[in-house]
Amino acid sequence: MDFIFMLTRDDRTVTDCLDVLDTVRDLGVGHLGFKDVGVEPAALERLHRRIADMGATSYLEVVSTTRDEALTSVRRAIDLGVDRLMGGTWIEETLALLAGTSVEFLPFVGEPLGHPTRLAGGPDRIADDCRRAEAAGCAGVDLLAYRATEADPLDLVRAARAATTGRLVVAGSITTSARIHAVAAAGADAFTIGSAAFDGSLRPDAGTLAAQLGVPLEAAASAPAPGPRRIGPGLSPAPHTLVP
Repeated sequence: MDFIFMLTRDDRTVTDCLDVLDTVRDLGVGHLGFKDVGVEPAALERLHRRIADMGATSYLEVVSTTRDEALTSVRRAIDLGVDRLMGGTWIEETLALLAGTSVEFLPFVGEPLGHPTRLAGGPDRIADDCRRAEAAGCAGVDLLAYRATEADPLDLVRAARAATTGRLVVAGSITTSARIHAVAAAGADAFTIGSAAFDGSLRPDAGTLAAQLGVPLEAAASAPAPGPRRIGPGLSPAPHTLVP
């Protein structure tokens, strides 16, 4: 299972993101993400260059709540050259902008609300959105399971896994090894952690960021393999299959 460390707190990129990246460089974190709010564009460019130099997979997560702002974030992701774009709900417009690039798109499913983001929608809505995203050509989905307002988080993960062959990332409010193992068993391919690491809530008895990140790194390495997923036409059952 992949652990994506988000250099973010309260849905904003931390202002000392470059220093943080230097701190975690040798921890073996292979997936690193950020938002396009919280720091200036020039700092994001330097941040992304350093992530690329590390050989890590880069993620930009869209948290804008209006169409125009969200599409501006898409354009920024293209300019930066990130590997994966997560979030946003304007699927057709985003895919049109991404056409001809190598950026993989994983939109939000359900109805994201506010900032920091909450998630409305039950399992049926999540499943429908997953099928729509896959049919449109998305590489997977971004599921805010533990920010759900209407359903049990794991019910949403299971519904998403049953509805898509794409990459399933569970984002937000994952604070314990137990939650990491639970979302893995329910079928998630990856999870994100940001604020919990910076708040020190992953390991309250240890003050360093490296100690905090040890929790998700260890949990990801020991997480159970994802359960069976639906196999779409022409797709292999191999783990982490991406939709073309």
